[in-house]
Amino acid sequence: MTDPITDMLNQIRNAQAVSKTEVLLPFSKLKNEIAMILAKEGFVADVKKVVKGKSKILKIILKYEEGLPAIEGAKRVSKPGQRIYSGFYDIKKVQGGFGISVISTSKGLMTNVEAKKAKLGGEVLLEVW
Repeated sequence: MTDPITDMLNQIRNAQAVSKTEVLLPFSKLKNEIAMILAKEGFVADVKKVVKGKSKILKIILKYEEGLPAIEGAKRVSKPGQRIYSGFYDIKKVQGGFGISVISTSKGLMTNVEAKKAKLGGEVLLEVW
């Protein structure tokens, strides 16, 4: 596994395709922060850190609205082979404002709206709509 963020997005997408209620992932601070942003923005129902022995697991409870997944699509923007950076004046809306992008700034991870308000640019990690 060379890119844990892409792996996380693929596991969420695959779980929603078969209507699973939760996804279990190996815990990392970055994945936890991304999942917390998705929960705050209403794309997933809940995020929990589960400790089993010496290992930590990130448990993401998926959200469905009228039987349809809350996450319609997700795209990894900045990849390990090609990093994509954006100044705050270049930050774009996702799907006409219906989605979010997660940006890694000097003040931590935040959505495109929060980064634009704080006038911070950074690495555009992913887009979710």
